[in-house]
Amino acid sequence: MRSAVTVLEVSPRDGLQNEPELLSTGDKLKLIDHALDAGCTRIEVTSFVHPTRVPQMADAEAVCANLPQRGDVAYSGLVLNRRGFERARATGRLQEICMVVPASDTFGARNQGQSVDESVAVGLEVLTDARRAGLKTTATIAVAFGCPFEGEVELKRVVAIALRLAEAAPDEVALADTIGVGVPSQVLEAFTALRDALGGGVALRAHFHNTRNTGIANAFAALSTDVATLDASIGGIGGCPFAPNATGNIATEDLVYMLDRMRVTHGVDLERVLTASHWLSGALGKPVPSMVARAGGFPRA
Repeated sequence: MRSAVTVLEVSPRDGLQNEPELLSTGDKLKLIDHALDAGCTRIEVTSFVHPTRVPQMADAEAVCANLPQRGDVAYSGLVLNRRGFERARATGRLQEICMVVPASDTFGARNQGQSVDESVAVGLEVLTDARRAGLKTTATIAVAFGCPFEGEVELKRVVAIALRLAEAAPDEVALADTIGVGVPSQVLEAFTALRDALGGGVALRAHFHNTRNTGIANAFAALSTDVATLDASIGGIGGCPFAPNATGNIATEDLVYMLDRMRVTHGVDLERVLTASHWLSGALGKPVPSMVARAGGFPRA
């Protein structure tokens, strides 16, 4: 079991992208400020996608332009293609680029208009150019644990995609359970296979959704592998606009509560995350899915 892990806050991007309520740029920056106040050192702040397809991310450049620049945090932008990367690089305000490649052709066609092979080819170019630009790079494989259109995704296919992307020497490879179908045994098998295939030169990251109530269990399983970073979203909001019935990420406060009780070091303050979660609930005008936001932390004597 790992004794330390990084919690990567994704609520400004994956959290908001599937919400019907469009938050203002100012409120998105307030959410990011809350994450900073809670001690988050890696934050995925936006995605550079077509504004008509994902209107929640239409202000990506405006969000980046107003990010507080400080030496103790790395801001990340998600991209799906060359155009998105050029937009992200042009902001000059990000430290990390996350390139997403699908594990199934049908999801790739629905999500980014590309087959797996086409997306890998673009990904290799983007990851290489981002590294040359001095940006930290993450290659994320979407629907790695199951596809809403094709069903089961073979692990050997996921590992093969990771090996192809590794040719661009990304700093990190992430597996995403985009539709929340994964279970702990899959997590253990997948990340063990990934580490065996990639060796120790690349960090591993996990992105789980709690659609079927297995997200936190999957995060626990990931701690038993070589995963160094776990994604989470304040309030547990989120989902993919192009996957049917997709629901939220694992909640940051739920994850932090578990890590605290397990004495796993992570650097995020639970009480401040709860403050952020309650603020976000008000901003969205509805309760958030998080369990700890409802129950609170461990009761004081």
